[in-house]
Amino acid sequence: MKVNLIYITAKDKAEARKIGSQLLESKLAACVNIIDNMNSMYVWQGKVQDDKEVILIAKTTEARVPLLIEKVKSLHSYDCPCIVSIAVSGGNSEFLDWIANEVK
Repeated sequence: MKVNLIYITAKDKAEARKIGSQLLESKLAACVNIIDNMNSMYVWQGKVQDDKEVILIAKTTEARVPLLIEKVKSLHSYDCPCIVSIAVSGGNSEFLDWIANEVK
């Protein structure tokens, strides 16, 4: 089973926790890490933005990625949320198996 890490940014910790909880409850992620107080600089609608954001890293299987993306988009406050899937090429096989079992 192929495992993916999903990198997501959110406006604040409350939104991150809401998204993370929904991903876990719907079995779209086995685990979600929340990293608070991250600084993001980017260009949006022609203007440089400098904002505080929160990072979520969700662990799931490749097969669940499309549904996870749709779920995050339905919960997210941004018009164009950052949701990026990164394939895992190795690691602790017991941990990767646990992820696969949790999102069945």
